[in-house]
Amino acid sequence: MIRRIIEFSAKNRVLVLLATAGLVVAAFYVLKSIRLDALPDLSDTQVIIYSKWDRSPDIIEDQVTYPITTALLGAPRVKAIRGFSDFGFSYVYVVFQDGTDIYWARSRVLEYLSKIQPRLPEGVQTELGPDATGVGWIFQYVLADRTGTRGPEELRSLQDWTVRYAVQSVPGVAEVASIGGFVRQYQITVDPNKLAAYNLPLEEVVAAVRAGNNEVGGRLLEWSGREYMVRGRGYARSLEEFEQIVVKAAPGGVPVLLRDVARLELGPDLRRGVADLDGTGEAVGGIVVMRHGENALNVIRAVKQRIEDLGPSLPEGVEIVTTYDRSSLIERAIGTLRHELVIEMIIVSLVILVFLWHIPSAIVPIVTIPVSVLLAFIPLYYMGVTVNIMSIAGIAISIGVLVDGAIVEVENAYNKLHRWQAEGRKGDFHQVRLEALTEVGPSVFFSLLVIAVAFIPIFALVDQEGRLFKPLAYSKNLAMAIAAILAITLDPAMRMLFTRMDPLRFRPRWLARAATTALVGTYHAEERHPISRAIFTVYDPACRFVLRYPRSVIAAALLAVAVSIPIYFKLGSEFMPPLNEGTILYMPTTVPGISAAQAQDLMRRQDEALRRLPEVESVMGKAGRAETSTDPAPFSMMETTIALKPREQWRRVERWYTHRLPEFTHALLRSIWPDRISWEDLVTQMDEAVRMPGVSNAWTMPIKGRIDMLTTGVRTPVGVKVMGADLATIERVGQRIEEILRPVEGTRSVFAERVTSGNFVDIVPRRDDLARHGLTIDALQSVIMSAIGGENVSTTIEGRERYPVNVRYPRELRDDVPRLRRVLVATPAGAQVPLEQLADIQVLTGPAMLRNENGFLTGYVFVDIAGRDVGSYVEEAKRLVGERLELPPGTVLQWSGQYENMQRVQDRLKIVVPITLSLIFLLLYLNTRSAFKAGLVMLAVPFSAIGAIWLFYLLDYNVSIAAWVGMIALMGLDAETGVFMLLFLDLSYDEYAESGRLRSLADLDEAILHGAVKRARPKMMTVAAAFMGLLPIMFSTSAGADVMKRIAAPMIGGLATSFLLELLVYPAAFKLWKLRAHPLLAKPAEPGEPREAALSPAR
Repeated sequence: MIRRIIEFSAKNRVLVLLATAGLVVAAFYVLKSIRLDALPDLSDTQVIIYSKWDRSPDIIEDQVTYPITTALLGAPRVKAIRGFSDFGFSYVYVVFQDGTDIYWARSRVLEYLSKIQPRLPEGVQTELGPDATGVGWIFQYVLADRTGTRGPEELRSLQDWTVRYAVQSVPGVAEVASIGGFVRQYQITVDPNKLAAYNLPLEEVVAAVRAGNNEVGGRLLEWSGREYMVRGRGYARSLEEFEQIVVKAAPGGVPVLLRDVARLELGPDLRRGVADLDGTGEAVGGIVVMRHGENALNVIRAVKQRIEDLGPSLPEGVEIVTTYDRSSLIERAIGTLRHELVIEMIIVSLVILVFLWHIPSAIVPIVTIPVSVLLAFIPLYYMGVTVNIMSIAGIAISIGVLVDGAIVEVENAYNKLHRWQAEGRKGDFHQVRLEALTEVGPSVFFSLLVIAVAFIPIFALVDQEGRLFKPLAYSKNLAMAIAAILAITLDPAMRMLFTRMDPLRFRPRWLARAATTALVGTYHAEERHPISRAIFTVYDPACRFVLRYPRSVIAAALLAVAVSIPIYFKLGSEFMPPLNEGTILYMPTTVPGISAAQAQDLMRRQDEALRRLPEVESVMGKAGRAETSTDPAPFSMMETTIALKPREQWRRVERWYTHRLPEFTHALLRSIWPDRISWEDLVTQMDEAVRMPGVSNAWTMPIKGRIDMLTTGVRTPVGVKVMGADLATIERVGQRIEEILRPVEGTRSVFAERVTSGNFVDIVPRRDDLARHGLTIDALQSVIMSAIGGENVSTTIEGRERYPVNVRYPRELRDDVPRLRRVLVATPAGAQVPLEQLADIQVLTGPAMLRNENGFLTGYVFVDIAGRDVGSYVEEAKRLVGERLELPPGTVLQWSGQYENMQRVQDRLKIVVPITLSLIFLLLYLNTRSAFKAGLVMLAVPFSAIGAIWLFYLLDYNVSIAAWVGMIALMGLDAETGVFMLLFLDLSYDEYAESGRLRSLADLDEAILHGAVKRARPKMMTVAAAFMGLLPIMFSTSAGADVMKRIAAPMIGGLATSFLLELLVYPAAFKLWKLRAHPLLAKPAEPGEPREAALSPAR
């Protein structure tokens, strides 16, 4: 079938070329519409259940979070449920299994939630979070007032009622979360003494405020044939109107107004989050959350355009300042990778041109590269795969391999045509060329298919690693599959275009010579080919030596494999190398219970210190939570986004070449020895600048940090989850783990959550005293909520703006325990009784924030490490904790963070790698129908491991999932190079056998030499194209380069050693196999027996 396709394409070349051109045009159209992002969306499918209720964390945990969590445990496809109970808020994160549709998941959660909602306490407001992913925070901004005349409350109003709605209406935006500033609040501060004088209970004041701020409708009136809608006005829109609300009519009909019993003023509402910009103090901003499945780059561009359109309508002196913009990362990453692709294409094209030394033949594989790359985007678009660092990396690591089929085809045609010329041009050269293409076409198609099929097990990866590398596998496999199809369609059609064999003759002669070189070329004998002569000089004596001592060579190769095994076990391990996003996320943690003002001051000092570093462009700090269900942080957890200047503006570092070599050489050398301060050194300096007592630092990046927090719940590389039934025990165990891990080598910071360190004022009613005064628990709690805590009892409507109305006692009557004891409670009889006569008041500590995992109470220990790989660190840490910590009964430890992912990947690779090897062996056997040939090709795998291991060791890389992806890709490459080597050995052996020249051991050696040495150039060309195509990746410094280098490194090192050993071991193994199959060849020829001369590259 493959031969028929090749013949059809060669005979209908115009049709094939037109079809290819049409597909290329379609590819350009697709590139304008395909989704772009910096990274694949690595977050789990999750649904957030968000509840608001002004209660303490323990009450919310018992009455809201725990019931919702347990109700959802039986939901289908649920992987994990994490609950967070903070003051006033409950968050339940329902994490679904990989591949679950987000909208199906949301509908299932709503179904289960409908069963539990009626059983929740009155006043609990429950809703689903936005249909966004864990990496949906794509853009952040701050409202800056350059005049300094507008306060935080005015800027917050502008953000909430103007900017937020304008940005949220942009297509693709799920939510805009406000942060910082003050929400304006109408504060009604009631004087309890005046209430007592007027014999007014607080409940009546609250009822009067609610009744005095309302509007109604009187349906319709018809007058004179017209319809009139009746409105009863009554909204209070100013302090004066609130002051005139009638609370009670005094004896004699004199009204008691609200201003008679209370002081009214505008003030700030209770807030659970503060913001700061560059250490300058209070800031107001917004966080743009993107909807699931949207094009991040397009959404950010639309958001920035909407902000630009808003500019003229903003108050004078107010401007919107960008503090985080993922589009710069996307554009930088895609732009740099596009540049890398172009460089790779140029390098591979030059390799092909040099090795072929024949322009018409070189044009075919050179054109194949961009066509394969372009056409790969068409299926990617329809499969919904985004163009990101990983999907482009899949194409980048394939550039050198895409042309292997075309190289072998045109090189075989080149040799056949030369032989046709040398033998007197017998027959039609078109038929000679077609026979050459069909001779190797099936093997070429199969070898390219093997590379693609060998990568299929990558699709078995799940969770975060699966979401990261599946786009790479899709793009690589699609590019390889398209290259395989082009090898039997476009390549034969293009090769048949160059039908002229005789030189062109016209004037001027120099132009004729140039045209002949470009369109006809010169066909050299393999022995006279410039590149072949150089290869023969080195390889011929080496191959003869190998054939003289075949068993010794094989033993030496196996010894090299054995020596490399101990080196592998010396390599460090990690889940994934860091994806350098160009922005730093600083996440300090301090003790629970810190106030908003104290958190603001601490964050301001941190931001000010960070902003002084010359590499920092801006610092946007956030303490507490933004107004979104995607942010459950308490005040004790801060998130500071540090935008950095371009790398070329960072401080210089002296290198050996700084003063010794000219400036123009520095650009190449700095990719190997950077002459700017490193990322790690910069983070270390930042860590030293913000070290403060009582603060534990953690450093990550925005996308990575969000993914880690919302997938494992742990934002540091290593975390320990302490699960149990008693919070005090959980905290005690966590603190003990903190003590054990602090001196471990590599620990930058370690912090165990103080899960019981929140501060509480407990008002415990005495039921007998309540009964004596005719009071109920509910009546007392109403006073606690309104008078002491302050209760939002109504809302003002001022055009499009809405502000809460709050009723409470004066601050001076509730700012310490003795004053709280004197708070008056109205009895049904009209008396005012001090609170101390009805309840006990205690100051205690308790849970500031509660976590649960699948229904179990949990405390976290956050461990940030530096200068050490995760694998060895956790092994030592687990050993020390196991030796020094005695776990109380009912308490369980779970090591989490990157380590949790590493364990999952290791278990998965134990299945994936054997499947890959088995699949390659099966395909090889189906193609060769020989177990020996398939096994011989598979020998390239351990040979390639030698180079991969040693290169990782020399580069000081850790073994990660990225490295194993590179190894799996290398297995396919090994199979391809082995197939080509075996193909040429077989062709040479068959040629000698058919011509009757295989009569002795010397004849066998000559046949092997002919297949190995004389065809070394095309083999070396395919390997050199793959090798040189990967090299630019190792010099890349772009976003995502760290991951790409770990993928490319094993391929580069493995290609070098596997090809070297294939050149030396395959001829030896092939000889021993043939001698075993044909023992007569081992006998020396009889002295009088005639023999034909064997071909030899030396002759």
